[in-house]
Amino acid sequence: MTDDATHELAWETLYGETAYICPGFDIQREQVRLPDGTETDFDYLSESESVVVLPFRPDDEVVVIEEWRQAVKRVTRGLPAGGVEGEDADLEATAHRELEEETGYEADAVEHLTTVEPANGFSDAVFHYFVATGCTPTGEQALDHDESIDVETAAFDDLLAAVESGDCRDGRTAFGVCYYELFG
Repeated sequence: MTDDATHELAWETLYGETAYICPGFDIQREQVRLPDGTETDFDYLSESESVVVLPFRPDDEVVVIEEWRQAVKRVTRGLPAGGVEGEDADLEATAHRELEEETGYEADAVEHLTTVEPANGFSDAVFHYFVATGCTPTGEQALDHDESIDVETAAFDDLLAAVESGDCRDGRTAFGVCYYELFG
């Protein structure tokens, strides 16, 4: 296998700039040359890497959040998740932090499950999935200024059924639940 930069399908980046900055992500604009020599613009969403946590309480209930999502104008049920911040070298510590900040629960242990690029056709997003065990409500929620979150619990089988029926429409959650069912 060849190096990605020298692969026959690789695009050459001629120029790049940040076209738009907002809280949570940027829009990058690049001038690129395609393998056939065509030059064109390519814009994509750029955001920091994230952790997504599948948190189990000692009774095997899953800690889930209900959060308003302005883009789709509804409350969605999902797994706690959050961005890796500049000082976060340890992804496990980030998973612990995000779990506590969003839910007030603390985990005895977290274990890496998988890492995916959920939309690499138009985004450089990377999600690191973790399974947290022994989660108990011993911490305090510390929500960001733009988060509206309620904390609930659900049986894992109920989450899986919600994914199957289409009731769980949050992609991060659906992927995490299915991946855990298949490989966890």
